[in-house]
Amino acid sequence: MATATVPAAKVKKEVATAAQQNQLLDAARKVLLAGIGAVALAQDEVEDFVNKLIERGQLAEKDGRKLVQDVMARRKKTTNAVQENLDKRVEELLARMNVPTKAELEALSAKISTLTKKVDELKKG
Repeated sequence: MATATVPAAKVKKEVATAAQQNQLLDAARKVLLAGIGAVALAQDEVEDFVNKLIERGQLAEKDGRKLVQDVMARRKKTTNAVQENLDKRVEELLARMNVPTKAELEALSAKISTLTKKVDELKKG
């Protein structure tokens, strides 16, 4: 059975492209983690501020807890909207870069498995 060889230049180009895509994904991951850290810090700041108002008697504890809950609900809503927007943009970017989706990779993997089984059957036959 003859095997096809792939030119070294093509392999190098594909490896370089994969490395660039990996760097882009790593950068996006770092930005996302930084955003999550900022949100956590903001939540702590809000809670500290409200606790100080309660301690000073400028805000009733019940009202303070409600205020924190309201702020956190708004933050969650905003965070979800930002996450959806980010997901959409990442998907668009990956599509422009011709990076296959998880579903496409799974479909390709299934086809490879099927073909492997057929080749094995042909070898036995």
